[in-house]
Amino acid sequence: MQALRIAASGMMAQTRNTEIIANNLANMNTTAFQRSRADFSDLLYKTIARPESTSSQAGELINPTVFAGMGVQIISAYRISEPGALTQTSGTFDLAVRGEGYFPIQRPNGEVGYTRAGRFEVNQDGILVTSQGFIVDPGVSIPPNATDITVNNSGEILAKLPGQDTPTNVGSLQLAQFPNPAGLRAEGDSLFTETDASGAALIGTPGADSLGEILQGYIETSNVNPIDEITTMIKAQRAYDMNAKMMSAADQMMAPSRN
Repeated sequence: MQALRIAASGMMAQTRNTEIIANNLANMNTTAFQRSRADFSDLLYKTIARPESTSSQAGELINPTVFAGMGVQIISAYRISEPGALTQTSGTFDLAVRGEGYFPIQRPNGEVGYTRAGRFEVNQDGILVTSQGFIVDPGVSIPPNATDITVNNSGEILAKLPGQDTPTNVGSLQLAQFPNPAGLRAEGDSLFTETDASGAALIGTPGADSLGEILQGYIETSNVNPIDEITTMIKAQRAYDMNAKMMSAADQMMAPSRN
């Protein structure tokens, strides 16, 4: 009897599904977090032969082969890359992307990461960095005596310097876009890295070449909808319970043979 193994595969798949949902709910307040969904797939089918039988139609035989499924598995947890809502803040370096695009970030290991979590700050050297201290590529230096700092939609950082009446451009931000953003690999700290599935990063000026615009004084919230997540969690729990009942029923059916 394969019922025990099939039911167990369903319970394990729903356990993993619940973990994905729990991670979504845990990060519902994480800046620019992108929720994930489990992708299920049925397992191999077992061919069971049975004697041929005659149909009610004269001369027609019923297919003597039965294909029995062997359970389910989770083949991936795909990320939903739709943007979250924009929330206004009072931060000078709180930046959000309205549209497509990711901020390139220099990681400590030398690789380039990408993020939509634009809650930036200036470190002790005057360099624009993330909240984890990673430099925002291409590396913008803010003069210590700069005042009235503004970031326009094209990513230009303008500031007033002593002795000047008009703002000076002290640096510019860039954005990256990908042929398949859902293929990016999540690395934690709201950072992603490119993969073969995502395609190579295309770096450009915000607001040009289908890239989104930068909004100063805004941050992007997560795209997690708690109501949808709770609904999905209830469905996963019910599916788990039904598989547990199936396992119990199969165990009771096998009891006489064990005795």
